Amino acid sequence: MARFFKYKTADEICKEADRLGSALAFSEDFSVLFQPTQFGKLPLANRLCIQPMEGCDGTIDGAPDELTYRRYLRFGAGGAKLIWGEATAVDDDARMNPRQLWLHDGTASAIEDMLRGCRQAHRDAFGSDAGLIVGLQLTHSGRFSFRRPQLITHDSLLDPLTLDKSTGRFLDGTYPLLTDDDLKRIEDQYVATACLAAKIGCDFVDIKQCHRYLLSELLAAKNRPGLYGGSLENRTRLVRNVICRIRAEVPSLTIATRLNAYDGIPYVRRDRLSRMISDLDSQVSISEEDGRKGAPIPHEGSLQTTFGVDSNNHLSMDLTEPLNLAVWLRDWGVSAVNVSMGNPYANPHVVRPAEFPPVDGYDAPEHPLIGVLRHFQATAAIQAAVPDLPVIGSGYSWLQDFAMNVAAANIRDQRCAIVGIGRASLSHPDFARYLQMHGTLDRKLVCRTFSYCTNLMRSKDHPLGQYPTGCPPFDKEIYGPLWKEIEQKRGG
Repeated sequence: MARFFKYKTADEICKEADRLGSALAFSEDFSVLFQPTQFGKLPLANRLCIQPMEGCDGTIDGAPDELTYRRYLRFGAGGAKLIWGEATAVDDDARMNPRQLWLHDGTASAIEDMLRGCRQAHRDAFGSDAGLIVGLQLTHSGRFSFRRPQLITHDSLLDPLTLDKSTGRFLDGTYPLLTDDDLKRIEDQYVATACLAAKIGCDFVDIKQCHRYLLSELLAAKNRPGLYGGSLENRTRLVRNVICRIRAEVPSLTIATRLNAYDGIPYVRRDRLSRMISDLDSQVSISEEDGRKGAPIPHEGSLQTTFGVDSNNHLSMDLTEPLNLAVWLRDWGVSAVNVSMGNPYANPHVVRPAEFPPVDGYDAPEHPLIGVLRHFQATAAIQAAVPDLPVIGSGYSWLQDFAMNVAAANIRDQRCAIVGIGRASLSHPDFARYLQMHGTLDRKLVCRTFSYCTNLMRSKDHPLGQYPTGCPPFDKEIYGPLWKEIEQKRGG
């Protein structure tokens, strides 16, 4: 049963947004979603994007496996014209989990086959792949690399929550940081991987700067000394070098980036926070319901390791630096900016407003609609700062049946140029085709944001070290048995 989403009409959601101190626009005219636009030099036939949703279902050496192929065939046939391929590591040590895709000479042909199959599925469904754009998101997981964390800087709030799996210990201020020479080596890895992506037929690459992975954390490294820390110019040195080198070495390859506009700060369950704070009055009791709610990690003074956050109020965005960066990215040669925010491990309610949290998370400390509106506000500001670039907006899934009404209004009002659909595409991969044919989404497949997909992703008790993720409720044949297996291991 839904906790928050009890709306029967668009007007009810609009009134809720008004009550929460903001505004939400709706449109019944979906034609704007199917208008063509440009993605750099590439023609894009509609304004709907499959966001980079990782399946955690590759092989140990980083190639796509059976479920990976299946997912991209479904995306290709689904009707969205922008297929933003999932996180693909630039090195084995850069992988977030042992089944993350990794593009290298040994996997290039398999990933090429996956992309070719995606395009063929689109041609089979629509007779042509004109206006279809398919790319990959290139990533280095940095702090969240699965073998051991690779830190850009120390974060006094996030370090104590970051586990070094190689030792079983959480991090402290003695943990070593990546050196400037390490970052130069990583720069070479990004460029080499981009060149290989172009070789296997990617239309574009995304240089990933979101969710506190390496390049995202570097944006917040105000406390790092040397060439890559301190000033915004230094903090963007690595991504600038990567972009400029790719443009020089593969001028035909379109470059995009998914960017955190707002990091937020870490949250934990209140009952766990009580145990973490040693000087908390032991007599203070917390109800079970309150104990499940998320609470921000306490901090004193201004925040020094966040991006897009008011240094004196973690709940408020300060978009000064993200807006500056968006302009710089355009000037360096980026052709599109995809806006995201938050961290899926430390503050998932910021990244993905949802009805229910992941199994290792906490109950939302705010109404999910606040998170949705935060996404839209940041996206609109960045689109206004770079009106000549297509900006892709996120945060639509929680709106469920009404997501496309809001999407159409945001494009109509020039608050974004393209609409990205993430986890909702796992349950309803053909949402674009269905919408165009029927003027609505298929209610039997609309994601209800109960976090089944995230719970699958967080399950590690698997022979390969990682369960694949998908939608158990609406893709039951494939993911239902996996969910039952996990539930049995958890004791129901």
